[in-house]
Amino acid sequence: MKANALKQKIADGVNCVGGWVAIPNPFAAEIYAAQGWDSVTIDMQHGSSDINDVVPVLQAIQSSSQATPLVRVPWNDPGHIMRVLDAGAMGIICPMINTKAEAEALVRAGRYPPMGERSFGPFRASQYGADYWQKANEEVLLLAMIETRAGVNNLDEILAVKGISGVYVGPSDLSLSLGKPPTLDPTDKEVLAAIDTIVKTTRKHGLIAGVHTDGPVTALRRYEAGFQLCVLLNDVRLLAVAAQQVVNEVRGKGPAAKAKTY
Repeated sequence: MKANALKQKIADGVNCVGGWVAIPNPFAAEIYAAQGWDSVTIDMQHGSSDINDVVPVLQAIQSSSQATPLVRVPWNDPGHIMRVLDAGAMGIICPMINTKAEAEALVRAGRYPPMGERSFGPFRASQYGADYWQKANEEVLLLAMIETRAGVNNLDEILAVKGISGVYVGPSDLSLSLGKPPTLDPTDKEVLAAIDTIVKTTRKHGLIAGVHTDGPVTALRRYEAGFQLCVLLNDVRLLAVAAQQVVNEVRGKGPAAKAKTY
């Protein structure tokens, strides 16, 4: 089985930059993924992708770039987890992992026996090599989203679950859980303290710390804090921002249009 490039980069000390796909279109994903990302995540939770979109979008990501393909599943559900792994995802980001039991459920679905209970049938992932089933437990990443007060309180127990590769912080849901407005760049002291606890505890366990951000400025601060993977917005927001920027650069700057005379 081919090695997980994202996992290796993080082990080598690289600050990895993640992309995020909410538009379930292979052509758009192909262009987007080719822009230098270390990973690209297909969002099944808050994007519009379903399982029928995942295979062609995974193919697009892998055909056009060296980005490691990940999937954020809709929930901690074995059916979704096993299917996207069989489709060729090299990692899972799983929402709302709040307890040790929920982390154990993620591992059961995402790891082959004896570590877990993942059913054998890698209909597309088998193209990674005849030894896929032997190495998948080592190469596939399972990232637990820590985005609630309960998740922070139970973090040590969650990270102690064998088979969990690390965490991924959802700052907006974490803020909401702590009674604050949702934002990808929180300034509230309690939310920032929770994020600091998450990254320090995760690194103490020797695991991967990832986080969603609103762009480069926030991402650079998160790297300084110890995060190893930062995602910069998603394809929808970047498309909107880029389009708005070029429109604003032109709007009102040229000679005034002359009114037609009839």
